[in-house]
Amino acid sequence: IEKSYENKEKILIFGDYDVDGACSTSLFVNFFKSINQQCDFYIPDRIKDGYGPNVNLLNNLIKNNYKLIIFVDCGSNSNKEIDFLNENKIKSIVIDHHKLQGKIPNATSFINPLKTNESNKFSYFCATTLSYYLIENMILRKKICKSFNILDFLFFVVLATVADVMPMRGVNRNLCSLGLEFFSRKKLKYFNSILNFYKIKRKLSLDDLSYLICPILNSGGRLNNSQLAVLLLTCNEEKKIESISNKLIKLNDRRKKIEKVYIDNIVNKYQDIVDEVIFIYEPSINEGIIGIIAARLVEKFNKPSFVITKSNLNMKGSARSIPNFDLGKIILDAKSNDLITKGGGHKMAAGFSLKKSNLNKLKSFLNIQFKKTNLKNEYVYISQQTLKSVNYLIKDVIVKLSPFGNENQNPIFFFKELKIIKCKVINEKHILVFFSDSSKRSIQGISFNSYNTSLGNYLLFFKKKINVFASIKESFFNNKRKIQLVVHDITI
Repeated sequence: IEKSYENKEKILIFGDYDVDGACSTSLFVNFFKSINQQCDFYIPDRIKDGYGPNVNLLNNLIKNNYKLIIFVDCGSNSNKEIDFLNENKIKSIVIDHHKLQGKIPNATSFINPLKTNESNKFSYFCATTLSYYLIENMILRKKICKSFNILDFLFFVVLATVADVMPMRGVNRNLCSLGLEFFSRKKLKYFNSILNFYKIKRKLSLDDLSYLICPILNSGGRLNNSQLAVLLLTCNEEKKIESISNKLIKLNDRRKKIEKVYIDNIVNKYQDIVDEVIFIYEPSINEGIIGIIAARLVEKFNKPSFVITKSNLNMKGSARSIPNFDLGKIILDAKSNDLITKGGGHKMAAGFSLKKSNLNKLKSFLNIQFKKTNLKNEYVYISQQTLKSVNYLIKDVIVKLSPFGNENQNPIFFFKELKIIKCKVINEKHILVFFSDSSKRSIQGISFNSYNTSLGNYLLFFKKKINVFASIKESFFNNKRKIQLVVHDITI
């Protein structure tokens, strides 16, 4: 990178169309802007280009006389594409965290924690974290940059870590704590229009990222324009920021409506399946939302979910998982058994392509893997508590253990003999419930995605005391803080 800067060579950042790809691309674009380095970016169109680089696409892009291409959140298995660049005397850097299929591409530099056993201890880093550290090291070397404040952009790392469901452990947890702490609406103006639209004035939480900001950033790549998120995260003009934000908000609303229709239909079909992975083939689903439908099915059934749709002459699938069911490895095994034509990912998420003739074979293969895996598909509670202890738990336990996420779940507690005072259904999805105990203390609870389930029916209609398994969280309504029980299960 330093040589390209010194020789005044054009650089291209080639990213993925998800939040991790957009954030890592935007990190580089903002950094290069600050040192007046010539730089373009390209995010593939999900339908037209597919995932990652291909030779035809690169052949068109290199006409712009790039001397260095930096691939972020993709490229780990692009051997043919990297060889093509080498033949054309174009340098390449791959910064990625996806599993490798065979030999490492012959890139000028290859950054992936999975490339050696020694670096594998950092396999919980996403591409944005790796990009952040690379830029930070360049700043410390002081050869090409002296003024760029990388700490201002730590929030990008938090967004990507949350969106990619990376483990909230070790360095990741520390980075996310710091990123939330240092987030500044004045310094990172990219998010102001979104936060203003939803009237959020308080300090942001990881829930705000998981359920609001990340889905909005993802919506461009899912339904319309894959470049939108990067255009937003690299824009300095307030009017443009507002315009791009409004487009993304509208796309996300449209995505939610489409998603609900499919989820309702699928849930009705799969409500009683116990021994199998969730495996859906629905040719009419827009391939931009199959990943998020798979994620919703995991939430609903707590099982690995595979959603497949028609893509031109072939099938395209997306999968989301649960702990101990390593999708990255399973997709590689499926490819080595010629069940899929292309695919890759990490432990919790993957994408793949296949021929229609292999649909049933793939389903059988996945169910065999599911039955062979030692899955503890259950909740474990920490201790029995009372409503009196909730305030103490929030202040002295929950705050210290947070931020929560993959592999660092908000702990579940057991509350004995609570009575339901009242409850109501929210958005035909969730159930808001109010509990009281024998000493007349009361607390609000929420049971997510439980409407029309056995748990939801008990909350709505059971009149006697129940035992509740719940985690504790702070919720915000109209920017006012409220402590809430998140109900995971009950016993009678």
